Amino acid sequence: MDERVLVPWQETREGAPGDLAVDVYDGDSEPPGDLSDVVFFVLPYYRRQAPKLVPSMPRLRVLQTLNAGYDDLLPLLRPGVTLCNGRGLHDASTAEHALGLILASQRDFPRWRDAQREGRWDTEHTRSLTDSRVLIIGYGSIGAALDTRLRACEAEVVRVARRPRPAEDVHGIADLPRLLPSADIVVLIAPLTADTRGLIGSRELALLRDDALVVNVGRGPVLDTAALLAENGRVRAALDVTDPEPLPADHPLWHAPGVFITPHVAGGSASFYPRAKRLVAEQLRRFATGEPLANVVRTG
Repeated sequence: MDERVLVPWQETREGAPGDLAVDVYDGDSEPPGDLSDVVFFVLPYYRRQAPKLVPSMPRLRVLQTLNAGYDDLLPLLRPGVTLCNGRGLHDASTAEHALGLILASQRDFPRWRDAQREGRWDTEHTRSLTDSRVLIIGYGSIGAALDTRLRACEAEVVRVARRPRPAEDVHGIADLPRLLPSADIVVLIAPLTADTRGLIGSRELALLRDDALVVNVGRGPVLDTAALLAENGRVRAALDVTDPEPLPADHPLWHAPGVFITPHVAGGSASFYPRAKRLVAEQLRRFATGEPLANVVRTG
């Protein structure tokens, strides 16, 4: 009997190996009937209801997420389910968005947008990315992609990961108290773990110089929201992820001085979808032929 697979796109269904029974679930429409025989489920990208289907799949063997982060999925997985993530899919999109947030903040783009709406020609020189010292906290594949872009803008880049990697000129998290006081810009790309929750809080923000910029394109709770609000604009922020998320309409972060917010869209640019479809097609081929899957982050 063919093994049943659930994927987000019709094109993937049409190109799947012949010994797989492939159905389409895009995360918006109703799921296709009884899911008890699904063995491979590709989560639709950024559809918050989709993971709730996992408990209704008792035969599930592989869960493929198209996100790089997967902390929210671990509690849903029973023993025997392999989890694969979307590592690499978001490198270009997220790095591009992070660079955009930095440039928009350093060059006061929100201010000029407001001036345009008011028909006001208000000339003033701004900060720059060039010659700024940028800490990338969570230096993985996305961090490396951002590193390349920042250096093209003539910024000085300091790499930080959970543990030091001297051969790659990467500092460890333990070095943050020494590194933060000299940073102009701090970019958070770290996953959410017990160790990274609240990683940048009151103590760390206090170490930053006045008018420093914190950019978060990783996970919202890595940056302590209350601590950021308490800075009252002394430290600026450009946030694609927030805590809480989605951000309620009456949350003070929306109107906090020096804060620029985008609604968790860094990873979802036009370059993402063709890459995601290629990954899923390759994963289905590997699954059908018994080859090792790519991007395994939890074995069944």
